[in-house]
Formats: sequence, structure tokens, C-alpha cells
Amino acid sequence: MTYTTLISATELQAQIGSGAPLMVFDCSFDLMQTSAGARQYSEAHIPGAVYADLNNHLSAKHGVPGAGGTVTAQEADKPASGGRHPLPSRERFANWLCSVGFANDMQAVVYDRQGVNYCGRLWWMLKWAGHDAVAVLDGGLQAWQAAGGAVSSGEEPSHFQSRFQLAEPLRRLATASDVLAHLQQPDQTVIDARAGARYRGEVEPLDPVAGHIPGALNRPFAENIGADGRFKPAAVLRAEFDALLAGRNPATVVHQCGSGVSAVPNLLAMEVAGLGSTALFAGSWSEWCSDPSRPVEKG
Repeated sequence: MTYTTLISATELQAQIGSGAPLMVFDCSFDLMQTSAGARQYSEAHIPGAVYADLNNHLSAKHGVPGAGGTVTAQEADKPASGGRHPLPSRERFANWLCSVGFANDMQAVVYDRQGVNYCGRLWWMLKWAGHDAVAVLDGGLQAWQAAGGAVSSGEEPSHFQSRFQLAEPLRRLATASDVLAHLQQPDQTVIDARAGARYRGEVEPLDPVAGHIPGALNRPFAENIGADGRFKPAAVLRAEFDALLAGRNPATVVHQCGSGVSAVPNLLAMEVAGLGSTALFAGSWSEWCSDPSRPVEKG
């Protein structure tokens, strides 16, 4: 069975027990203490999980050297987006997947221990690389342990290099130019996943300009998660997004946040809710506000 959105702890246990081709990724991270995620992984992770670091593996700024292929170093080093956490090129990302032994026939499962704040990034990037068989572990490491799942500590044995092949992107990457060209038009609905105070421009702890993209709607990403740490039921998510969109076409949605990471839980929640695939503006507010010619709204 292939999982493409969410997978429960018990379903993951069954997948592991079945012996099906599978790779689990721990994406734990902390924006304020960037080495904390690696320490958390070392202390406890799902046995066999590969650590995926937001800065070092899932962003271009701190990208790892390629593991082979025909793309030149200059092409591989060119980020696919702007912002504080620019996406690496698809080729560089594929090289990293090869280096950790991930192959096209594998089911990927991603998790963190920060309420899907970080693992969604890898879920989306695998879709963008053309790999559909990737799911978020609902409830993260906490749900795994609550279900009696074992954990390991320290490092895991390295994998043999694989030959992961890119395919056509399964999710749309929107650029700042795309968003600007369709700003406040009926064919585009921007949803901002940042906390309300940042969206309104009352505070801005990370970027040089406070506010939001004109016309953007606000849905803090944590609103997708219930009190049990799991995604809310699909029907609840559907009702909440329907209320937010207020008649707007879900297919027009472009998601953003501060740097394109915490926007993904909103994108995933819309898919869980049955509202279809939507776009990600990966550069997000950090890229948008870097150009003073782009309009800013507050309130």
C-alpha cells in the first residue's frame, strides 16, 4: 500500500514489519538553535531513520556536495527559490537522496517532533522531485512512542548510494514574480501560515520588514493540528478551509510563510481535506520583503 499524505504510527509499524522498500526521515529542527535537531535525533529516533537537516540537506544555502550525475556544479548550486531557506535545485536534492540510499521504489515517511513544522518541507520536496510515495507520520515521534514504537540513539549505519531519478514535479512551485503578477486577482489566493501577530505586522522577529503580502489570508499552520498532536479530521479541516476561502476556488491557492517551511502543513491539510493540490511560494515573506518595490500590507 502506498501512502501519499499521512500515515499513522500503527500503519508505519505494519509497513516496517512487511519488509516493503521504505525509508524513514527524521526532520527535527529548531530555527533558534540550529544544532538542536541533530542532537534530538541522536538522543532518540525511529530505528533506521535518516536525519534530514533543514539547513544542510533541505536548503540551498547550506547544501551538501552532489553525489554524482551530469549536472554541472554551477547548475546544481543555483537555488530554486529565494528567501531565508532557499530550495536547492532539484538536481542537488536528488544527489542528496542518492547519497543516503533513497530509491524510486521506496515509500518515504517523514516526521519531526515539532508539530509538522519541519518534516512537511521534505514531504513537499519529494513530491516536487516527482516522487508521490511520501507521507507525514501523523503525530510525529510522540505518536510513534505512544504507540509503543521503539527508538534508537546515536548514528545509524550508512546506506549504499542509490540512483534516484527525478520525474516531472507533482507540486507547483510559485515564484515571487508569479505571485506579483497575479496579486489580488481572482486566479490567485495567497494563504499566509505565520502567526497572526507576524501576519498583521505587529512583530517581526526574523525579517527586516513587517507585514504581509497584500490580500493574503491568514491561517497559522498550527491550526491544522488537534489537541492530540495529530492533524484534525478531514471533515473539520474541510470546513475550516471552506470558511477561510469564503467561496474562493481552492485551486487558486498559493501557500507561504516566512521562508517556505511552515507553509507546507497548510498545503498538506488542504489535501487531507480533499481540496486538491495547491502551490507553494517557497521564497515566502523573507523573499517578498527583500525587494522594496513589492507592496506590503499591515493589519
